[in-house]
Amino acid sequence: MKINWGTGLVIGMLLFISFILFFVIKLSIDDTYSYDLVIEDYYKHEMNLQNDIDAETNSMHLKTPVLGRKTEAGYELQFPENFDPKKITGTVFLYRPSGKQLDFDMPIALSTSNLLIPDKRLVGGRWNITVNWKYAGVNYRFDKPINY
Repeated sequence: MKINWGTGLVIGMLLFISFILFFVIKLSIDDTYSYDLVIEDYYKHEMNLQNDIDAETNSMHLKTPVLGRKTEAGYELQFPENFDPKKITGTVFLYRPSGKQLDFDMPIALSTSNLLIPDKRLVGGRWNITVNWKYAGVNYRFDKPINY
């Protein structure tokens, strides 16, 4: 049987469509390629955006901003030393872009101006650290990507 150009064109198109459908179906049902949203309640989070901008502006006006550095014991956050550490409240949120199951929150409870995030809680790689804290009724925010 001789295949003319029209039959060859139809066969080629069917093979191409089958190839594309195979990958679409494979990516749809395979859990290996499952990715979560960055934030579950995106619109609820978006409503607080102006508060976050104001808190970051307040942080920029500090004489000594919050500093973060890697130590042998973990990741250390240093709050301004001219503030009373016992009056600082808030939360530290660590976000792992590559895996939602590694994300965690921890409350800020200070006796000195330093807060240590233990080494055992941090897996090596990229993290986004967000510190939302309050002192004397003023909101502050520290946001930084880190490689641990």
